[in-house]
Amino acid sequence: MVNYDVLIVGGGIVGLTQALALQGSGLSIGLIEAQASQGMPKGDAGLRVTALTLASQTILERLGAWQHLDKKRLTPYTDMQVWDQDSFAKIDFTAAQVKQTELGYIVENQAIRHSLWIEAQSSAAIQILAPSSIERLAFGQQECFVTLDDGSHVSARLVIGADGAHSKVKQQANLAQVFWDYDQRGIVATIKTEHAHHNIARQVFTPTGPLAFLPLWEPNQCSIVWSQDEEHAQRLLALPSADFDKALTAAFGAQLGLCETISQRQSYPLTMRYLRQWVDDGVAVIGDAAHTIHPLAGQGANLGMLDALALAEQICSLVQQDKDFSQAKNLRPFERWRKTETVKMIAVMETFKRLFSGRQPVKKLLRDLGLSAVNHIPLAKKTIIKQAMGLTGELPRMAQTNKNMEE
Repeated sequence: MVNYDVLIVGGGIVGLTQALALQGSGLSIGLIEAQASQGMPKGDAGLRVTALTLASQTILERLGAWQHLDKKRLTPYTDMQVWDQDSFAKIDFTAAQVKQTELGYIVENQAIRHSLWIEAQSSAAIQILAPSSIERLAFGQQECFVTLDDGSHVSARLVIGADGAHSKVKQQANLAQVFWDYDQRGIVATIKTEHAHHNIARQVFTPTGPLAFLPLWEPNQCSIVWSQDEEHAQRLLALPSADFDKALTAAFGAQLGLCETISQRQSYPLTMRYLRQWVDDGVAVIGDAAHTIHPLAGQGANLGMLDALALAEQICSLVQQDKDFSQAKNLRPFERWRKTETVKMIAVMETFKRLFSGRQPVKKLLRDLGLSAVNHIPLAKKTIIKQAMGLTGELPRMAQTNKNMEE
């Protein structure tokens, strides 16, 4: 049986970030992943993209992964425009307002993952077990025993679940969670637009859910995330391409002219999940295994990377103090830290979703007045911009940027 100090289950963006953040700790690290990396994306844009914050960019740079990204496929977005479909409410943000050149980057998830994979493969401290998946976890007094899908066994002092929303680690560790269904479905696709996007990220709130246009490296292509009430989403997915494009153009108010879908349409149900318990003796969970939030702010991957950095920071501190990093009592500071930041984000997302859904006159008036007021208060706008750039809250040291921000 192979033994590791730390065994990470899940080799996506969050799990790989966790492995690389721990590589200087002196601990032996194993990483189990069901699917090996598919390499850097080529050709048309992938359907799943992330709006990387400045903090996440800093993380990738310090982990050595940023250098592997194809800069021609990175799309810096310099502005954000948000408006309500049924009213005059709108707000816009620019990087120039905080004396920066961009607010963040739109990057394909596959590209982020492969850049991290390259670094992890080259690290002497990390052993990647792929393709492989866990079948069973058994927790002993000093270590956790893991049975893999091929019948082999490994053990570790600490198992970290970074294996997504349907995490086997959290299920087999019996970590209780709270969840509620948003009763919405997210539709993703790549869109060609009549007019250039000019590196502006745009989002419109409709009565049945938000629609985001994220600029891609081609000046007339965007990745969309259209979150709609389940019934309306199913009707949209059933439409022929031409009718879907007409509905999309109308929902977006033809802000970029006529829209044409140039990829397949995919969808996924939207559910909020939040674990009451992120750590136990011998186990911890991060990323989507610990929480999933509404995609309207595009913060899922960014939050998960911060979880990984915070956990690595706590583990490294415990190792330096010669304390047991596998004990729940010693991991509680990490749990409190990241639960606090995640609850803030969940609360904000739920408030936005509830405020901007439906056509109730009182809610409509509130959002009209609220957005319009914030749009004319420079200090408030700068606060929101910093949040969008991932620069608010208690950040792990590796995520703290050296760029000077205008106060």
